[in-house]
Amino acid sequence: MTPALFRIFGARTLLAFSLATCATGLIGTAHAQVQPAGNSRPVAVPLRQTVPDPQDVPYPGTIALDIDATDTVTGAFRVTETIPVAPGAARLTLLFPRWLPGNHGTRGPLAELVDVRFSADGKPLAWKRDPVEVNAFHIDLPAGTREVVATMIHTSPLREAEGRITVTREMLNLQWEKMSLYPAGHYVRQVRIKPTVTFPANWTVFTALDGRKASGNRVTWDVTDYETLVDSPVFAGIHAQRFDLGRNVSIDAVADKPELLAIRPENLQAYRNLVEEAQALFGAQHFDHYDFLLALTDRMGGIGLEHHRSSENQMEPRTWIDWAQGDWDRNVVPHEFVHSWNGKFRRPARLWTPDYRQPMQDDLLWVYEGQTQFWGYVLAARSGVQGKDMVLGMLASNAGLFTQYPGREWRSVEDTTLDPVFAARKPKPFPSLARAEEYYTEGALVWLEADQIIREGTGGAKGLDDFARAFFGQRGGDWGVAPYELADVVQALNAVYPYDWAGFLRTRIMTPGQPAPLAGIERGGYRLIWREQPNAYDKGRMDDGKYTNLNHSIGVAIDKEGKISASRWDGPAFRAGLVSGIQVISVNGTAYDAEAIKAAITAAKGTARPIELLVKRDDRVYTLAIDYHDGLRWPWLERVTDGKGPVGLDALLAPRKGGAK
Repeated sequence: MTPALFRIFGARTLLAFSLATCATGLIGTAHAQVQPAGNSRPVAVPLRQTVPDPQDVPYPGTIALDIDATDTVTGAFRVTETIPVAPGAARLTLLFPRWLPGNHGTRGPLAELVDVRFSADGKPLAWKRDPVEVNAFHIDLPAGTREVVATMIHTSPLREAEGRITVTREMLNLQWEKMSLYPAGHYVRQVRIKPTVTFPANWTVFTALDGRKASGNRVTWDVTDYETLVDSPVFAGIHAQRFDLGRNVSIDAVADKPELLAIRPENLQAYRNLVEEAQALFGAQHFDHYDFLLALTDRMGGIGLEHHRSSENQMEPRTWIDWAQGDWDRNVVPHEFVHSWNGKFRRPARLWTPDYRQPMQDDLLWVYEGQTQFWGYVLAARSGVQGKDMVLGMLASNAGLFTQYPGREWRSVEDTTLDPVFAARKPKPFPSLARAEEYYTEGALVWLEADQIIREGTGGAKGLDDFARAFFGQRGGDWGVAPYELADVVQALNAVYPYDWAGFLRTRIMTPGQPAPLAGIERGGYRLIWREQPNAYDKGRMDDGKYTNLNHSIGVAIDKEGKISASRWDGPAFRAGLVSGIQVISVNGTAYDAEAIKAAITAAKGTARPIELLVKRDDRVYTLAIDYHDGLRWPWLERVTDGKGPVGLDALLAPRKGGAK
């Protein structure tokens, strides 16, 4: 196959063909051979591909999708889907989406789809799940079948242990891909579908879908394609309000209580500034209208997920009305907004797929997510959605982490892009050694260095803004997908400022064992320092999560009950035997609380006395001694004062439209 066809059809077709060919030869040979004495030695049974690969041709007819979302007690979505069938078809194969855009892995919750039944002309149809691709349902059709009716229930989680909660008494988040099937053999953009949903009475409904019509609490939208449907989730709730931000952009907010929606006018202005700052940065927009779907809740599960004309966002309930205290929590909105340009319109070539069956390849997520993380920080500061000190605190928190992170010695940033595929975002025993999805945060620090290189090289005339405008802001009004390769990124950087960008990215992104990524901060006129009090970002996270992060001192995170939730590999606490799951009962003879352990760390500074802990692990109670004497430490960024006025990092974070204060 040509490279283009390989990208379209993927390795699956080649692998199946090779397995079948090899297995045929092996089977013929095996029967001709005399089996040796001793243990039996089986020969592999070839895998049969029974699901057709997608073709860029229209599916005949329009699917009708009807969902009853009124049951807020069980959280169950009851679905009826009517699928037209091509004349003369003897079999229909329907797929449940697996590889979902923005999830970077196989996240489709197939186990939550239950009571699946198929019928035609009122008679039940037999079906069989594919034994290899278990998200595929094969349905044999009687002669003359014109349409198949599928009924099913999506049982959304009721507890966090079951998954993300999407339905509460006050709100819901309807994601179409979790409660629908689509026909195999077609690009999803070629599958037409008409969605209808019945919501709880008197709820307000928000989505980026077009052509809304309502009859009571039953809402329908125009016929669309399945790709657009999946990219257009719904937030709905009893306490809801829409806020116009200009340029056909709105915040559509739902909340646990109505008073949580009472954002002050000057704070709402920050979101209007965000829209203007994004326009100034990219110079174009890739949507006809855009909806920030926002839930102010601690009852529905957290989310930050990008879509082309909307985004799904959750913040803590009081983030708007306690504006200063909630500053740490507000980066999700600017981050997801950037994705309309980076990740949706411009997308790595192998992260675009024709359906939700072909595996996505994540190796360029350090552009997709790393630059989005970077611009999310920058636009938050420029707009005032977050204060500059908070953004500096986020950069400090990231940079400080990587100064004491043994996983960087063996694993590159690029390799972390595969983490969501094989690690599935589950907790790890020692994340500092294993690494996680640091293509977000270390990626952002690498892009900060790139910005400062351009600023230095052009005397401040250019920066990464110029790359963003050229690379992401091209073809205004186009809300399709423009894929790219690594070579395109390097070429665009060189067009802004000639430099060895290929070597720069190869070293910073693709090579493990590099120095801590502080160069962008230092080129930007700041330095990483350590203080005995947490920066604004770390403090906000700890206060909200009710835990204490002592990673940079003794090397643990510990909850309010004294239980260790993380232990830094080869840190002082680790060497003493303090690991995740152990509970600290007392510190230097005093019952544990956060202040007691911080006081003990401070008291041990500059002395030879160990920090003595009484701990409990399973049914054993015993003492540990931590040999640590450098006091409390949290990372901060400090401006290097030289009397020369604003420095590069200040220039980067400064408003372009004059809105932020």
